[in-house]
Amino acid sequence: MGGPEITAREGAVLTGLAVQVIRERFAGRPYAPPRPEQPALLEPGASFVSLERAGILRGCIGTLEPARPLYLDVARNAARATNDPRLPALTADEWPDLEVTIAVLAPPEPLPSGDLAGLTAALRPGVDGLILSGRGRRATFLPSVWRKLPEPARFVAALLAKGGWSSAEADRLTAQRYAVTEFRDVAPRGPLEA
Repeated sequence: MGGPEITAREGAVLTGLAVQVIRERFAGRPYAPPRPEQPALLEPGASFVSLERAGILRGCIGTLEPARPLYLDVARNAARATNDPRLPALTADEWPDLEVTIAVLAPPEPLPSGDLAGLTAALRPGVDGLILSGRGRRATFLPSVWRKLPEPARFVAALLAKGGWSSAEADRLTAQRYAVTEFRDVAPRGPLEA
């Protein structure tokens, strides 16, 4: 499918980087991530960084197309996820219980245009992320959303609502699916340094 294939070791570098970016942000210190040794992390890549506390989403920011080296994309998205505009900003008090998930996206592939039933039938539950585009808007759900919306019809309906479209507009939208490779850094973690 193209794009960098990320190993567990490289994923650990990315999660460590995201955790460090968040730590330094809470401490109010600027942070320039060091250039990693792993060539795959230097290739252009697209990623999402999700932050959860006690199973509740506290931030999720990402990119759908490669625009910078993958390690810089993760660093950028980690910093932005601490202040997701859809949610109250994270606070340093949440640090010990914060779960950090990195999703590295494979390049999207088009799904056949057609009606809503055809779109839901083409999806692979638990595997596919979905991008819908149309009328100047774009919306996506990562594959992790299947854990909360396991039925394809509900998954697609919720994404249509997120994008501000009605189900009747589904046949006029462009649909793409993508896979991800996920890496996690789980809580609890030690306190922030003073």
